[in-house]
Amino acid sequence: MPPASFRIFVAACLVLALAAGKAAGAEPEGPLPVSIGAALGPFADPGGVRAALRARGIDLTLLSTHEVLGNPKGGLRTGPIYAGKSEAILSVDLDRWAGLSGFTAFANAFRIDDTGGLRDRSFRRLVTVSNIEAASTTRLSELWLERRWASGVALRVGQLAADGEFFASETGKPFLSNDWPTITGANLPSGGPAYPLATPGLRLRYDPMPHLSGLLAVFNGDPGDQGMTNRHGTNFRLTDPPLVMAELQTRWNQDADAPGLAGSLKLGGYRHVGPAAHLRFDAEGLRLGDPASLGSARRLRGTGGLYAVMDQQLYRPEGGGPASGISVYARLAGSPSDRNLIDLWADGGLVVAGLVPGRPDDLFGLSVIYARIGAAARGFDRDRLTFGGGGFVRTAEASLELSYQMQVAPGWTVQPDIQCVFNPGGGIENPSKPGAHLDGGYVFGLRSTALY
Repeated sequence: MPPASFRIFVAACLVLALAAGKAAGAEPEGPLPVSIGAALGPFADPGGVRAALRARGIDLTLLSTHEVLGNPKGGLRTGPIYAGKSEAILSVDLDRWAGLSGFTAFANAFRIDDTGGLRDRSFRRLVTVSNIEAASTTRLSELWLERRWASGVALRVGQLAADGEFFASETGKPFLSNDWPTITGANLPSGGPAYPLATPGLRLRYDPMPHLSGLLAVFNGDPGDQGMTNRHGTNFRLTDPPLVMAELQTRWNQDADAPGLAGSLKLGGYRHVGPAAHLRFDAEGLRLGDPASLGSARRLRGTGGLYAVMDQQLYRPEGGGPASGISVYARLAGSPSDRNLIDLWADGGLVVAGLVPGRPDDLFGLSVIYARIGAAARGFDRDRLTFGGGGFVRTAEASLELSYQMQVAPGWTVQPDIQCVFNPGGGIENPSKPGAHLDGGYVFGLRSTALY
């Protein structure tokens, strides 16, 4: 089989070749995203290439995110790390390209550079420190084709990432630690189909009204380990037990000129149908922490969970849009405690946008995250201590984040960030200091994000 990097190149070329053909006569619809190109003057679109591509229904976006993070106190070791993610995003309107009404093609790929990752290197955390943290590699992410009908139905097929549409809060996205929640990332095989991993699947969406949506998706349930079996995102695994996700969304006052406060509510659930292991008892009914146990966990049928996501604007300045002013968000989720490391997840926060005098595009906010260790895992820890083992009974992990996102130029933001880590790993032992807990601590960071 050709090298993975070659397969990424071929996959990207297939989409680009599809886009390079017949041009439609229609004009581009809608504005381009806010881009740093606006500050580049005549260098924003050399030769008019980007405008020519968009006239043919082709949008190519480049996103560059770089950060330095460090913990001066706490964890296994202190010191800074660097992480960077360069992303290319290609969207092709096949209606404008070839008159295929309702069809869209999409692909994106990353180049990830990470010198350590504070979550694993320093804190052995369950909760994300940085939402771009991943194994250093070049990786294909999503690659899909979507068909939309006038009835409000849309079907998407290809390699998909669930975190783009499911279990997500728009208000919480500015925070570095806001990510695919740990209750799914820690409980699903290989973390589930979420950054930096995607997996083959299909997603059905129905929008019967502008304020109401229903989503149903089926994914290959195990994308493979990002650092070993699926390092470049080109395995296209199809034979693993599936993951099914469903979500109902309702929104209010989302129009730019709406007089009321904007908000949304999402209710969802997921089910992985593959086998799961009991975290406390073996196949014979003995406790796994008992030396008499053979160590083979009791087999269970699948896992899953339910969740809710709420975004609500509290203050909307005159003339402001749905993301302006003061907003809050919250996510709450639960999973069966007998087979899942995390059985309860809660996060939320407050974001203030556009209210800094003289800086209408800046925002700042405060967020909190709580992840509780499941009852069976806590029971296993107690059993291990009862039978003379070491360690501690894990309970929960929490974090607090304070962040300020300032716009340097349209399309370019710089973001200082402070996080406080409590009880990393839920209260695990420090491997370099037997008999002592691994200490929490502080993380200081600076992120730069540019969109072109």
